[in-house]
Amino acid sequence: MGHSFTAASSLGRSQAIKRRVLVTGAGGRIGSYFAENSRERYELRLMVQDDTQIERVKSFGEVVVCDLMDLDAMKRLCAGIDTVVHMAGNPDASATWKPLLETNIIGAYNAMVAAKASGCRRLIFASSIHAVSGYPREVQVKTSEPVNPGDLYGVTKAFGEALGRYMAEQEGLSVIALRIGGFQSVENAMRERSAGMADAWVTQRDLTQLIQKCIDDESLKFAIFHGLSNNAFNRLDISDARELVGYEPQDDCFALNPKLAPFDFAHKLYKHSVDSPERSGLRDDL
Repeated sequence: MGHSFTAASSLGRSQAIKRRVLVTGAGGRIGSYFAENSRERYELRLMVQDDTQIERVKSFGEVVVCDLMDLDAMKRLCAGIDTVVHMAGNPDASATWKPLLETNIIGAYNAMVAAKASGCRRLIFASSIHAVSGYPREVQVKTSEPVNPGDLYGVTKAFGEALGRYMAEQEGLSVIALRIGGFQSVENAMRERSAGMADAWVTQRDLTQLIQKCIDDESLKFAIFHGLSNNAFNRLDISDARELVGYEPQDDCFALNPKLAPFDFAHKLYKHSVDSPERSGLRDDL
């Protein structure tokens, strides 16, 4: 874990001030849910890719149509912004190189450079579980382990993480990368057909909480966190998000899903450490 984050001496901003937050990709599933549930907490500027998305988010903040490929326009969009939540990108895990190049590679570069040039304090980068999905399923991946993409989409997310670390360590823009799992509603987690992704689930409210924790943090220069819920089994380790920004996920897909809930995994699985004094190996000397 020690290699996956860097502490900041000071980011120079009081939390008493209502932060101005830019959300790119605000018309998407994650961006729009975050905006709807954060509009009272932050002053939001919402970037959408075209006019058809304005109606969906116009009641949540200031809406601006902007082209991610236009670096000068992105710089103007970032003016006066404290934190950029960069959600824009091609979300297709099966995509080939050309569709990914502009949005996920050049787009990530433009977003980070624009944030730096405009004096933003922090950028939160929407990475993905696909940056490490090449690991075998029996491995619970920690943020300190090397990237291991399972597809070209994951490669572009690994690029964004590397660019984010460069921007934080060498250019002074604080960056937190979130490897987001299967982003779904609680209602979707309760469907039987969702059992197969229970170890990678993150509910809408849990991911929104994590993003908010990352916006409000003043202690980190750079970090990678895993964005999963409080599932009985997790494909990715979320302990550093708990420890460093106080992430407290509420949902467990194993408890919500009708195929898995009867097993009561959270309470019936044996622990490898025994907490009760009467069962402790030290019980004779305690």
